[in-house]
Amino acid sequence: MNNVSSYDVVIIGAGSIGVPAALAAAQAGVKVLVLDQFASSGQGSNKAAIGGIRATHSDPAKIRLCLRSLEIVKTWKETYGHNIEWTTGGYSFVVYGDKEEQTLKGLLEVQHAYGLNIDWHDKEELLAIIPDLNRDGLIGGTFSPEDGYCSTLLLGHALYDAAKTAGATFRFNEPVAKILVNDGRIRGVATSTGRYEAPVVINAAGPWARQVGELVGLDHPVRPDSHEGGITEPVAHFLDPMVVDIRPAPGSANYYFFQLATGQVVFCITPSPNIWGEDRRETSDFLPMVARRMVDLMPRLKNIRVRRTWRGLYPMSPDGSPLVGWSREVEGYLMAIGMCGQGFMLGPGLGDLLARAVTEDELDEKDQEVLDILSPYREFAGMETLK
Repeated sequence: MNNVSSYDVVIIGAGSIGVPAALAAAQAGVKVLVLDQFASSGQGSNKAAIGGIRATHSDPAKIRLCLRSLEIVKTWKETYGHNIEWTTGGYSFVVYGDKEEQTLKGLLEVQHAYGLNIDWHDKEELLAIIPDLNRDGLIGGTFSPEDGYCSTLLLGHALYDAAKTAGATFRFNEPVAKILVNDGRIRGVATSTGRYEAPVVINAAGPWARQVGELVGLDHPVRPDSHEGGITEPVAHFLDPMVVDIRPAPGSANYYFFQLATGQVVFCITPSPNIWGEDRRETSDFLPMVARRMVDLMPRLKNIRVRRTWRGLYPMSPDGSPLVGWSREVEGYLMAIGMCGQGFMLGPGLGDLLARAVTEDELDEKDQEVLDILSPYREFAGMETLK
């Protein structure tokens, strides 16, 4: 090794969590280094995200983090100058069955308690919001008008650019080979080309978080699950909200789609059963499966041509919620892992929280609630309802 440098924090992973955490930390005056195994930022799972950001979760921690994410992205252009194509189009969970109606109505009490603007709409009210839904069997659905979506690639670049401007250092094509620990404390990290001293290491390695944990002797319960998405040709605007159908069907647990500001329809499906592993090659099963479901829900989609599909990795935890917090075994090791495919929407808000944790600013009651709920040492039970 021919290089030794000192930092306040080393972040492993330049993706949905690592880059916004670097931005917030650098803005707080922290000397931060981000290391990534790939050639540029966002080349892991971040670029596979479809771009939705919603606060309408059923988990209070995710609600709080995503409310902050929405604040950041909605004001991004005014604050930083980048056009990220943010659209406040809302989210709609559509309902064609009694079970889904009962589930979504049951969540409204919790969502309203946390200040979310979301309500139930009966069939005709929902059709006024989304006129092209299939009317046959439609009961209604929820609609949250303050949620929305943006360009994944534009926001990813904007966060990276802002983090560099704030003083964060990025080094690419440099996987971490060793995390340096002495007397139970983090001392830094080593790669094939350098050694970087730091008292704090943040694991934001997404699907590869478990391998990073092994470097400090921990076995993180995070493993990657493959999901596919796609995008159509651009067409004239006809759809405002992100549409989510939570009905299970053979091969899929749910699916969702929306129309970008530039006219393309972006879509994704949640496979059932899970497809474990790191295979990111597209399959021949995905498009026929999701196309049938989408056209049945919205017949207008049948003549739109698909331009491309892709596959990304969801770093899954046992209960569908992230693991965020300091290690009890190794002082200075901070986990921000297991985002379960929601890192893009959680990232800006979580980056702020991680920066406060690192700078030891006083964490308020809301911050502490988030950390308690997402503690890596919690008992895993069940799965978040709107996962």
